[in-house]
Amino acid sequence: MLLSSLLGHYGLHNVPQHDVTITSITADSRKIEPGSLFVAIKGLHHDGAAYIPLAIFNGAAAVVTHSSENDFNIIEQHENGRIIPIIKVCNPAHFLAIVSMKLAGTPPHYIAAITGTNGKSSTVDFLRQIWQFMGYPSASIGTLGLISDTNLPPLPALTTPDAVSLAYGMANLKKHGIDHVAVEASSHGLTQHRLDGLPIKAAGFSNLTRDHLDYHGTLSAYRDAKLRLFTELLSPKGIIAFNADMDPETVSIVYNIAHARGFDLRDIGRKGRAITINNIIPSATGQILNLSLYGKVLSPVHLPLVGSFQAENALLAAALCWEKEEEASEIISLLSRLKSVPGRCELVATLPHGATAYVDYAHTPDALEHILLSLRPHTQGKIILVFGAGGDRDKGKRPLMGQIAARLADKVIITDDNPRTENAATIRSEIKLACPEAIEIASRYDAIKAGLTALDDGDILLVAGKGHEKGQIIGDVINPFDDRDITRSLAQDIYS
Repeated sequence: MLLSSLLGHYGLHNVPQHDVTITSITADSRKIEPGSLFVAIKGLHHDGAAYIPLAIFNGAAAVVTHSSENDFNIIEQHENGRIIPIIKVCNPAHFLAIVSMKLAGTPPHYIAAITGTNGKSSTVDFLRQIWQFMGYPSASIGTLGLISDTNLPPLPALTTPDAVSLAYGMANLKKHGIDHVAVEASSHGLTQHRLDGLPIKAAGFSNLTRDHLDYHGTLSAYRDAKLRLFTELLSPKGIIAFNADMDPETVSIVYNIAHARGFDLRDIGRKGRAITINNIIPSATGQILNLSLYGKVLSPVHLPLVGSFQAENALLAAALCWEKEEEASEIISLLSRLKSVPGRCELVATLPHGATAYVDYAHTPDALEHILLSLRPHTQGKIILVFGAGGDRDKGKRPLMGQIAARLADKVIITDDNPRTENAATIRSEIKLACPEAIEIASRYDAIKAGLTALDDGDILLVAGKGHEKGQIIGDVINPFDDRDITRSLAQDIYS
């Protein structure tokens, strides 16, 4: 495609004097090949502009970089007999997302994006499952990777993939007949404009609690990053679904955005007006949901999943599905067919004396509190908690999680999570200051073993923090470690 056409698609109509054909686009100078358009993005640690000479040396046909004057202009660089247009724009990251989608091709017809501190992975997976129940070939993209009805290559292991991977992944899904896609919208991804090229027709907001303050600085900045999904990316006349039980400030802001932009607003939760949770009754195999739809009481729904937060995520997914209101009650009834999401309150072992073991991804104070409160109604015995905290991340979470563990679990074992480059013992000690009665076992394997051994009739073991992850990061090395597999194996060894 001609560079001038791509610039026109972005809304820039100044034609470069020397037009060139663009065959690919990338922000990684190592991936440059002849015909590539290199977009130099300034990140936290590196400025892509420093790699422009290398990109040109590797054959870049044109370069896009940041304009310090905050306007658009084109210069030309002569290099070994080639003329390379250098285009300066205000926001190269936004340019990368928009133009990547144009180069990649047509995306799926219905794209839903879900943001929130916790629950994104479960909600996109539930949404994909509901669409499948409705007969729509569908896919979900996020922390769990690309899950779809087709055998396509995996996307990068990020909650929200980079803009180029996302654009080409979406186009590939469309080519394989998939027109319904749910994607996680992380605060990092939204801040870095990775989703800017997507035609998003529905957007969900699961909750907002403390996380990623090491990146965003303040809770307000973290909230603003997530709100970009609704203020800038959601298509006109789109659908907003959100949990009305979030903090009042965030709820008020989302209501105001929805009314100001004329979105179809669907709120869920105990305070929800679209789908109201009247009460939840725990059962042996999940929970019974008593709901109202726009004030009309529905027949009870059996959700075969444990935890009230699972109900909230499932209802959020349902609220993003219907196009006409008369379809809503039937879609809600489909929740009885949902299957659990890997590493999200996943039952991994049921022991001979009736005790159970769950693995969950909870790695924030709010998520840990939710999972512990949600499991409590499902046992008459003890809850034994094994957890830690990640290194090189928000240190302020550690005492908060320790307080929650001490208050809501009956026995706490503090262990290593992903210490990364921090001293693991220091991380454990920072948690234990708020949870002094806890047992400290550095080895995560030994900690899980101790938790399983301590179970009595009907108790619950919760292994929290890493969920679906298949490795433990120590230093710069990822060591194989899967909480689910380890817990299953140890349970079988101990109780066989």
